[in-house]
Amino acid sequence: MTAYQDDYHYLTSKTNVVELAAPGGARVLVAPAWQGRVMTSTMGKTGMSFGWVNRPLIDAGQDSPVFNNYGGEDRFWLGPEGGQFSLWFKKGDPFDMAHWFTPPGFNRGRFDITSQGKKSVAFATAFRVTNTSGTEFACAVKRVISVLESSRTADCLGVVKPESVQMVAFESHNTLCNAGESAWTADGGLLSIWILGQFKPLPNGRVVVPFLPGDDAKLGPRATTDYFGPLDADRCRLTDSHLFFRCDGVYRSKIGISAPRARRTLGSFDPDAGVLTVVQFNLPEGAARLPYVNSLWRIQDKPFAGDVVNSYNDGPEKPGAAALGGFYELESSSPAATLPAGGTATHIHRTFHFTGPSAELNEIAVRTLGVGLDEIQAT
Repeated sequence: MTAYQDDYHYLTSKTNVVELAAPGGARVLVAPAWQGRVMTSTMGKTGMSFGWVNRPLIDAGQDSPVFNNYGGEDRFWLGPEGGQFSLWFKKGDPFDMAHWFTPPGFNRGRFDITSQGKKSVAFATAFRVTNTSGTEFACAVKRVISVLESSRTADCLGVVKPESVQMVAFESHNTLCNAGESAWTADGGLLSIWILGQFKPLPNGRVVVPFLPGDDAKLGPRATTDYFGPLDADRCRLTDSHLFFRCDGVYRSKIGISAPRARRTLGSFDPDAGVLTVVQFNLPEGAARLPYVNSLWRIQDKPFAGDVVNSYNDGPEKPGAAALGGFYELESSSPAATLPAGGTATHIHRTFHFTGPSAELNEIAVRTLGVGLDEIQAT
């Protein structure tokens, strides 16, 4: 795994960065010019670097109207991606990679720093987006990145970090404002805050997503696993309460958990480096009754019955095609933002990395994700 110092020196040679610090040596590296995204983090300045950084694209120095895929552990996007209210396809275009593009408002341009300290940095930006149905949204966005100390981690996860375990943790606090003069309503489509973290692929690792068990007739399917085609048991395994997903960065695939099934955590385990990653987000009370945008790449029968949690594994769209870069993602989304003029919606997304003795990591995994390390790795 890349050392943090290598990524730090590389990124500081390419763009201005903000480095946030926590006691014990944890560092979080943020790039204002690249939409205020968290590029990477580490438990100590001489330790591992956890974010996936797309050096070939950065080295090319070219602005892409399709996707400036710089990488990074936490980036701000808006949904939905697919469907009749999509932000990512033009009206009448097929839902395929040849016609997919990232809306310019969060594909290029810096997020302006509004305040900065040793442990946090705040950004603001404004842009307009138009969906496939022709509805235009005037958006104002505020984004605050903060490094989290052990006491805050205990408050969030309900887990006291043992002395033998090292950790780095941070959160993004994302607020979307309807800056236009008209209310945002379901008739014209709605937006959601969509936070995506890109991580280095894990040849032997797995993503784990807990979900609410129960009758499919009442809660719907346990998961959506066919975003880009069906997955075999080696790539995706479902139990009554958990989904396990291969994240090796070589096979294009995606999974999702809907609002009636969603819990507020997901994560991954890298058995080679001995790193447990946990992502937590704010899941509103009564989420099962709230609208969530549907991002499946097709016209939707239920455009507001989408996923809360997603994980993406990169790979070629078809044999012989190029992949986006080779990474995996842990993602969370807010409810669809039904907002009056001037109204706001907020979504918080937290990322925690732990390493240490297996027994201690196992206990953290059980407490946060509901399963131990052996179960995550079972095939």
